[in-house]
Amino acid sequence: MPLDLASDLPALVRELTRRADPLRLQQDVEYLADRPRSRTRAPEAMLRAEAHVRSELAAAGWRTERQPFDVRWRLGSTDRHRDQPRALTPRLHRRLTGANLVAGLPGGDDRRTVVVGAHLDTVAGCPGADDNASGVAALLEIARLVGGLPEPPAVTLMFFDMEELGLIGSRFAARRPGRTRQVAGMICLESVGFFANEPGTQLLPTGFGAVFPRAAAAVRSAGQRGDFTLVVHRRSTQTAARLWRRAASAAEPPLPVITVRDPRPDGRLGALIGLAVPPVSHLDRSDHAAFWNAGIPALMLTGTANFRNRNYHRPTDTPDTIDYRRLAALAVATAATVTFWPVGVTG
Repeated sequence: MPLDLASDLPALVRELTRRADPLRLQQDVEYLADRPRSRTRAPEAMLRAEAHVRSELAAAGWRTERQPFDVRWRLGSTDRHRDQPRALTPRLHRRLTGANLVAGLPGGDDRRTVVVGAHLDTVAGCPGADDNASGVAALLEIARLVGGLPEPPAVTLMFFDMEELGLIGSRFAARRPGRTRQVAGMICLESVGFFANEPGTQLLPTGFGAVFPRAAAAVRSAGQRGDFTLVVHRRSTQTAARLWRRAASAAEPPLPVITVRDPRPDGRLGALIGLAVPPVSHLDRSDHAAFWNAGIPALMLTGTANFRNRNYHRPTDTPDTIDYRRLAALAVATAATVTFWPVGVTG
């Protein structure tokens, strides 16, 4: 039976809001972000983070599979501290050995699945509370919220390795995202916990206003406050982006949203265009891009990282800088979106 957004979505958001717990999100971020996490630079910390994720997922009723990968001669980036986009810090990796975590609910069927993902690693010397313990904590909260529904939607959760080395884990995952199940789409949670209410705190990339004038105007008309979530989508996920915005407006607290539609097509052509148009390449800066390049519809939720957060890739990216009430609202909006993913939706 088709779902009715006008009546069912607000009711679901209210129920999920009642169950969401900002303190639980804070505890997850504090556990994960008490040290840097890196497969190559801090492997023990990565194993510790993996164990925490698996334990929390098991407690929420999810089954987790560790999917190792061993790749050679991959073009990526360095995970040293940097403020520049990864396209400006290229590195050829001779060999990288890592692992993603992939979770699903028991008794999954053959329905098309929606992937929701976040990366687990950090750059060197950075505890990564916003980048990206906030995304991982939100993903764990989504697991608890979705798993508690009477009829859970078809969702696959992915915790990616080596995002900071050039989307290595997600590039591996995007080639085999659902094994035997089709993937309807993907939502990426990237640096989603830092908000700044003061005017002038939100910056724009050079040339952004020329390529995305409506989004730039929305930022400027709001006094360049960093109090919104940016939703980056393509034509293939335009309906999903609108759905997330609608859910976010019904959350508590309501989340301001600015959307950016990437004009490029899914697939390798889109990646090549990004290399030629620098303002567009900023839209590729997380794991959703690996799914775009594999031809899978995807969107990214982000607080815009270094364009708002001065702690980006620094030792000061700590748990006390995160807004946990708004992070909980973001988890609620995402859980509602995957439940109403635009297949058979009316309204």
